[in-house]
Amino acid sequence: MPVSTDMLEGGVAVITMSPAASQNTFSNTHFIPLLTNLEEVMANPSCRSVVITGTGKFFSSGGNIDDFSEAIDKGEIGSKVQEMTGRLHPLLLKIRTSDKVFVCAMNGSAAGGGLGLALSCDYRVCSHEAKIPSAFFRLGLSPDGGTTWLLPRLVGNQIARKFFFNSEVWSAEQALEYGAIDELSDSEQLMPRSIEVAREWGKWSLSSRRGTKQLLDASTSTFFETQLQFEQSLMVASSQTKDFTEGVRSFKNRLEPSFNKSEEE
Repeated sequence: MPVSTDMLEGGVAVITMSPAASQNTFSNTHFIPLLTNLEEVMANPSCRSVVITGTGKFFSSGGNIDDFSEAIDKGEIGSKVQEMTGRLHPLLLKIRTSDKVFVCAMNGSAAGGGLGLALSCDYRVCSHEAKIPSAFFRLGLSPDGGTTWLLPRLVGNQIARKFFFNSEVWSAEQALEYGAIDELSDSEQLMPRSIEVAREWGKWSLSSRRGTKQLLDASTSTFFETQLQFEQSLMVASSQTKDFTEGVRSFKNRLEPSFNKSEEE
């Protein structure tokens, strides 16, 4: 099975790509099961957060060179790339706008569209062995997978520019220093730590999770006045939910809030 999903306590879903899927994520054989598993957990009201991980040396290596070569020989490379990005890019948009918290447990290297998948998550825990290569320029390609939008927001425009134009390969330590990942972990602690973050971030209300993700992504591309209006509209909407009632009640009584029931109703 190329992709599997396990539901854990606290509304955490763990999606694991097999070694073959990690090494060749965007072939039809592997990407369609990944897409199906992700869409299922995003539609599951009992799921509050998602951990995505791979198996072996790769988290996700992006497109397969042999597939590209075959498509070139057949004169079908344009339609091939159009098909790949036409599937990947809508998925990345769903991840960014989902009310679920997404944590990337980066067990190995992430390149091409696989890097975009990692960067689209809300938090990245990375193995010391992982590497992040800028593979696009060596292939004569411009970047895709949302990397030109996501990476500059994490590391800054010029560091991202040098990453692409120098065709750099970052170690896990460099990626942490630049801000492309959030923390490093030993291999044996990678999954427990990723699940811990997913459970902790997923405990908050649906309105808090979804609204904050939307506001943060909008903040770098809107005027301050527009951002204030956006904040106001989401604040008014979230103030009328059962979660807000629970938050006020628990605060007044000096208790930890419990948002599970109100979300599942």
